[in-house]
Amino acid sequence: MANSLIDLVMHMDQHLGLIIRDYGMWTYAMLFFIIFCETGLVVTPFLPGDSLLFATGSFAAIGSLDIRWLTIFLSVAAIAGDTVNYWIGHATGPKVFTQEKSRFLNREYLERTQRFYKRYGGKTIILARFIPIVRTFAPFVAGIGCMDYMRFLAFNVIGGLAWIALFILGGFFFGNIPFVKRHFTLVILAIILISLLPGIIEFFRQRNQFAQRAGQ
Repeated sequence: MANSLIDLVMHMDQHLGLIIRDYGMWTYAMLFFIIFCETGLVVTPFLPGDSLLFATGSFAAIGSLDIRWLTIFLSVAAIAGDTVNYWIGHATGPKVFTQEKSRFLNREYLERTQRFYKRYGGKTIILARFIPIVRTFAPFVAGIGCMDYMRFLAFNVIGGLAWIALFILGGFFFGNIPFVKRHFTLVILAIILISLLPGIIEFFRQRNQFAQRAGQ
């Protein structure tokens, strides 16, 4: 029974049709819980995120779920999850990074993290939304780095809404196409890669600017 429950939670995207049939309106609560935990708890980056959102969109397209309620509930879950994750990092980080000479947790690393998030935190919070596992740790690290909360919240909302909209609407409009159904995993990977392009371009742009300054 425990194994069945774990399989259900970790592969909810694959069992979504049965869940909708058996649980009806409670499906929204279950989806909220999964997205909240995937983004809000550092220990649960393995939960389905992108694939689950895409699957919910495809079921909304055939009328099994309401696209409006999905977008509202899961946007709140994503934003609330990152917020909780931020405050966990904010509360625990400064207490953990206390030793000056520690090999892994010394205060210098904390100060570097603070400087990084002061300069690049906004872009990081938004782009991390589209990278599995990284999106679970990004708000936690932002909290450790003591990124200004109101600034974090603004980018958290932007990133959360963009992430939810992209994958749910992607599933809504394209999830029931036969080719997409047959190559579901490849389609998800392609969407993730496309969403990463702005971050990759920005990385090389910053790198070139740094090289030009260093050569002057």
